[in-house]
Amino acid sequence: MFAEMRSALGISKSEDILDHVYSLPTPEQQRAAMEAIRNIERTAMTSQVAQPGLVRLMKYLDERGVRKGICTRNFDAPVNNLLSKFLAGSVFAPIVTRDFRPPKPDPAGILHIARSWGLVRRSTGEAGVPSAGEEGHRPAKGQDGAEHLVETEAGEQVADASALIMVGDSIDDMTAGHRAGAKTVLLVNDVNRHLADHEHTDATITRLDELIDMLENGLL
Repeated sequence: MFAEMRSALGISKSEDILDHVYSLPTPEQQRAAMEAIRNIERTAMTSQVAQPGLVRLMKYLDERGVRKGICTRNFDAPVNNLLSKFLAGSVFAPIVTRDFRPPKPDPAGILHIARSWGLVRRSTGEAGVPSAGEEGHRPAKGQDGAEHLVETEAGEQVADASALIMVGDSIDDMTAGHRAGAKTVLLVNDVNRHLADHEHTDATITRLDELIDMLENGLL
């Protein structure tokens, strides 16, 4: 729905949708732009279908007690529709939606999930540009209420996403997972096939339940 959203907002393909909304000069303009996006999502939500293999994969994970979270740039209504329509009884927590800032491709949302699950390590305190695992950085809330990565002191406890697997279908998913230090799996389709060879993509699948064999055979 990205093309439809950009058309509604009057922006080009190269401009990030949420960055544009947050850059609007007044709260009223931001709210109006966000509501335009939500209307598009609400309309699309009525024809939402499950990805092939979704139910089988979730059954496999649930039977083994594997924790699941969601990190999305959608707002909560489409997410809740997906869960109630296709995944009733399958628990996802935490659910990181559009209200969490900064959104993907920033790794803050995935690091938040890792920390909420108690996955932490001690920082080395090394300075420099954030990289895989955001070495020497942790999320912290700024005055705008958004999460930002800040440098840490040696020995400070930081989120560790190295045991997580980020499954998604966009460059934002792959980059967020890679920068957080998680393994990344691209769900390939006709639109994103070029991302299969991207440096931020660790593995690819064509349907969600293909992930089961990868987990069973230790390929991730």
